[in-house]
Amino acid sequence: MSEQARFMLVASPLMKNSPAFDRAGALAKASGAALHIVAFDYLEGLATAGLVNEQALEQMRLGYVERHRQWLEDQARPMRHLGVTVTTEVVWVDNPLREIQIHLKEQPMALLIKDLQHASFMSRLMFTPLDIHLLRECRVPLHFVSHVQHARPRRIVAAVDPFHRDDQYADFNDRILREAVKLASLCDAELDVVYAYDLSSISADEFGFGNPSPFFKVGDAKALFDAQGDAFRELAERNGIPPERQHMVMGNPAKVLCSYADAYDIDVIVMGRIGHRGLGRLIGSTVEQLLYKMPCSVWVVSPQLIEQTS
Repeated sequence: MSEQARFMLVASPLMKNSPAFDRAGALAKASGAALHIVAFDYLEGLATAGLVNEQALEQMRLGYVERHRQWLEDQARPMRHLGVTVTTEVVWVDNPLREIQIHLKEQPMALLIKDLQHASFMSRLMFTPLDIHLLRECRVPLHFVSHVQHARPRRIVAAVDPFHRDDQYADFNDRILREAVKLASLCDAELDVVYAYDLSSISADEFGFGNPSPFFKVGDAKALFDAQGDAFRELAERNGIPPERQHMVMGNPAKVLCSYADAYDIDVIVMGRIGHRGLGRLIGSTVEQLLYKMPCSVWVVSPQLIEQTS
């Protein structure tokens, strides 16, 4: 008998219910997975309070952690009534990223679920949010939850980029589609596949068309378009995606995917993430740009290979 899969839900330290709880419970129920809910607490004011002695501070910390643990148990109870195996944990730590990595190493998880913490562009310039750190460093599938209409997704879109020259990631699009197909099957959801292509971002000779100019001749552009279409259809067909669910759309990928998700009330977009350190044209290079812009939740698949350039 295979071991039961486990999902990990990272809860806010503020004892506030959120859409991620409903989504995590629904996904765990649908897949038969166990769910581990963990909160990483660290309240700066409480941690550094100087008006009381160390023993009193420790009692205050322990009291807060215990209240939070009880609160998580209250959130877990309805899930358990639905038959989901749920465990809870509260950890007092000032570096949640490192603690999450330790948890994932010690307790292998099939999925990490977390509410997306929206941050302004200026604040992201000043410091890197936890969500971006996870996006760059987490090696298990990530589900950032936001804009939830349905606890169990009803409409899912997979974003792929099948036309690239780096053989190291040749099978990555298939992994993205397998993940999306599995999610759609579990949730009895509709699945569409979108390839947003932007001819303006690549040169003809990059893909072997022998033209050193950054501009296409009409024949080169047509040949490139046909090659992209063939690659996309082959990818979709070998993963069982019917023609009516395949969508090849010209335009900036970030804009195309945002517009598509908004127009068709998408619940979750499944994307790949690689090359976050300068490999701008590899699969998933738009995911950081899209994370805070998408009008739906984002499911991020990482490659099995660790990038040699990171």
